[in-house]
Amino acid sequence: MSPTERQSEERSSPFSPAIDAHTHLFPQRLSDAIRRSLTAETDWEFSHPTARPEIEDVLRAAGVTAYVALPYAHKPGIARELNEWLREQAAASEMLIPFATVHPDDDGVADIARDAFDGGARGLKIHCPVQECRPADSRLEAALEVAAASDRPVTYHGGTAPMFEDSPYVGADAFAELVASYPELRVCCAHMGTYEVDEFLDLAQNHKNVYLDTTFAMSTAAEETMGFDPSTIADETLVELSESIMYGSDFPNIPYPYRAERAGLLARDLPVETVRDIFARTAADYLRLESDSGFDIG
Repeated sequence: MSPTERQSEERSSPFSPAIDAHTHLFPQRLSDAIRRSLTAETDWEFSHPTARPEIEDVLRAAGVTAYVALPYAHKPGIARELNEWLREQAAASEMLIPFATVHPDDDGVADIARDAFDGGARGLKIHCPVQECRPADSRLEAALEVAAASDRPVTYHGGTAPMFEDSPYVGADAFAELVASYPELRVCCAHMGTYEVDEFLDLAQNHKNVYLDTTFAMSTAAEETMGFDPSTIADETLVELSESIMYGSDFPNIPYPYRAERAGLLARDLPVETVRDIFARTAADYLRLESDSGFDIG
């Protein structure tokens, strides 16, 4: 099959149109540093492009209509600049939905979040183990209150996978603290909450504002890369919670082809409505995308 034929086939698959709710786009210097850090912690090798136009070429060819870029500030003092850089990238794109970040040790986290939302950021991203904060950390309180008041969601790396099982900042109990403290706030735990999947599924089942994304955990490479078997999540669970589970990929920081991120989900015998929820409609709800937003959600 030629590359053109393969792209045509992917665009006509049940995957398309899709929203990728978990990708990363950073300035090149920071992107290179993140990949060096990941490589040092794992045996992963990366080959996907990191510049926005090339990232969008891959996503568009696969049938992605829109993608969420999730920044995170690994140290104080860089969040504003990072948020502004991503806003500028989004202004040059018809696909990119920018999130923003704050660092818990920043001065004025409420102002940083508010300015980012006023500039077009759709939500916040907090990477708990990297930023060394629990999801409901008191240092984030002012920013989370702004997010709730602005009806903006917050996506967390809040689980223990793939290398944070000893971290005091993550886990189902820590995420439950967040949900109890901010019941009105829409929150997503990335990576299906691995490795405490059952506990996070229970949180999503019992709280309408709790979402999960499939990133990394549901890929056909999940067992090899993170030691998690996607088949332990039954089809019935995906059907039952399809309005709380949304597709994500971690692209371009994945050590396998982009196709592997969705192939396992597409191979399942899921109802069409479930497929459309997972690949587009749940993300549209989480992001509060209006029907006239210009993004095709199927």
